[in-house]
Amino acid sequence: MKSRFAALAATFTLLVFAGAIAASPASADPVPGSPNKFYASCAVDLSGVPVGCLETDEVHATHICQYVMTGFGLGLDCIQR
Repeated sequence: MKSRFAALAATFTLLVFAGAIAASPASADPVPGSPNKFYASCAVDLSGVPVGCLETDEVHATHICQYVMTGFGLGLDCIQR
C-alpha cells in the first residue's frame, strides 16, 4: 500500500512539475533589493516542500528562491510567496 501511495505521489509531482515547465517563461526576474534572490515556480510534494523549481518572472512565481551552499553542495532555499 505504501509503494502504491508513493508511486501516486511521484506521478502527481511529475505532472505538476511538467505543467510548471510548460507554463513558465524563459526569463527570470530578480527580486528588487535582493541581488541573490529570484522568482521561481516550484512543484511541491504532499507536505508542501518544494521539490523542483524553475526560474520565472514575477507574475508566474510561486516562490522566492536563492542558491545556498550546504554540506552536500549547492542547494536552493525557497519561501512561498
